[in-house]
Amino acid sequence: MSEFDAVVIGAGINGMVAAAELAKAGWSVALLEANERIGGFIASEQRTLPGYVHDTFSSWHPLFVSGPAYAALGEELHAHGLRYRNTEGLITASVGADGQAVFAHRDPERTAAGFEQPRDRQAYLAMLERFGEVAPIAGALLGRELRSLRALRTAAPLLRRPGRAERLLRDVASSGRAALRREFDGWEVDRLWTPWLLHAGLAPDSASGGFMLPVLAATLHGTGMPLVEGGAARFIEAFTGLLGTLGVHVRCASPVDRILTRRGRTIGVRVAGQTIRAKRAVLASVGPGALYGELLAPHEVPAAVRTEAARYRPGRAAMQIHVALSGPPRWREALLGRAPLIHISDGAASTGIACAQAEAGLLPGEPTVVVGQQYVLDSGRVPEGAASLWLQLQEVPWEVRGDAAGELEAGPWTPALAHAYAGRVLDRIAVHAPGLRAQVLGMDVLAPPDLLAANRNAVAGDPYGGSAELDQNLLWRPVPSAARHTGVVRGLWHIGAATHPGPGLGGGSGHLVATALTRGR
Repeated sequence: MSEFDAVVIGAGINGMVAAAELAKAGWSVALLEANERIGGFIASEQRTLPGYVHDTFSSWHPLFVSGPAYAALGEELHAHGLRYRNTEGLITASVGADGQAVFAHRDPERTAAGFEQPRDRQAYLAMLERFGEVAPIAGALLGRELRSLRALRTAAPLLRRPGRAERLLRDVASSGRAALRREFDGWEVDRLWTPWLLHAGLAPDSASGGFMLPVLAATLHGTGMPLVEGGAARFIEAFTGLLGTLGVHVRCASPVDRILTRRGRTIGVRVAGQTIRAKRAVLASVGPGALYGELLAPHEVPAAVRTEAARYRPGRAAMQIHVALSGPPRWREALLGRAPLIHISDGAASTGIACAQAEAGLLPGEPTVVVGQQYVLDSGRVPEGAASLWLQLQEVPWEVRGDAAGELEAGPWTPALAHAYAGRVLDRIAVHAPGLRAQVLGMDVLAPPDLLAANRNAVAGDPYGGSAELDQNLLWRPVPSAARHTGVVRGLWHIGAATHPGPGLGGGSGHLVATALTRGR
């Protein structure tokens, strides 16, 4: 087949969602992927030892389960074998250098009861209540073109409540650190939720953190920590089955060379010398540099868009470390052993320093460590009695100019450097889980260049599709001159983490564009 209603470039979460929803609406769809498999940063493998299943990249699905793409496709995905494990109790925790830990439960009141200051308990519940009042509007705006009359109509109810609108704008303009200092007296909310800003591509001092903190907290309280039973690859298996049932033509190992146009309109793509025609639309799940600097001919791209796309900034790089253990970590604070996900952080203090060090090209001396214990929810991922750790580092430089601890040599990422830094990470965890090193049976390390090799959208090792600083987010994502999903050529649509509503496993931009194409909005 060489002609379809739509051609989708890139089979990450947004490409898969868009292809499935278009096909459900009766469109013929080709989904083209440069890699040997679909899924982008969703995969699982036995990366350390036989019997240990590790989610290679992303793992948790609260954004997907709580979003419109799941509402549209969830039933069919479950019919094709998708199963989630989740918790009704403890969802996440953070522990700092002083050994003090703070815990979040599905129940917000139980969470707040663990705070020392009575005022903070009330303020926390009030924060969640205030967000609940604007959540339907905020959620709708995250699923719409912000530069549109429809978005203005969606936001209109806020304008009838000036105080609420002003507070929301203030939160968007605030950093997470500033918002927490404004609202809370104690240390618990900072230590618990500030590290979660890293999962949104932000730092403690990034604008919009004041808005994202209640978003993250409310989402996890409401949705928990959905985890794909048996490993993230099962999610891709379910999507593969759904796409096949819907008749989507999936073609892997097929990098697109050029988006083809005629008389100012997209007509298809060229892959390895072959033309695949698109009668109605081409959707590109790529970064702006690739779209406007490589896939489109230079004369098709306005000069302002080309300049802004060339200056589109990646965020901090990241690393993944997978560890096979002989048994569960022996946490000093026993309750940490029941938490699906833990942050090793002092909150804005240590996480802010680590972010600044990474952005200066230094390996952080005390990195924020994301410790995933998936076996707590899905014991079948490890041999009986064993355990594994899914470690994520989101404060890593792409070019290592030095080491903040003065221990490791600057230079390009090598396996030796990556494993040496992984040793620092294990030692940081072992402060809170004595004897951890002796429990390690195997380890696998993915450095920033490995992330780029796995996904060409991870420019400079950034898995979030570009910096999410406010000047490059919301109304200005990916670039001011092309901030809508409609491309600079008729029939071309831009989706993916580099577009609104940004990074994450929600499939938001894929759903947004598929809805616009099939429902005319």
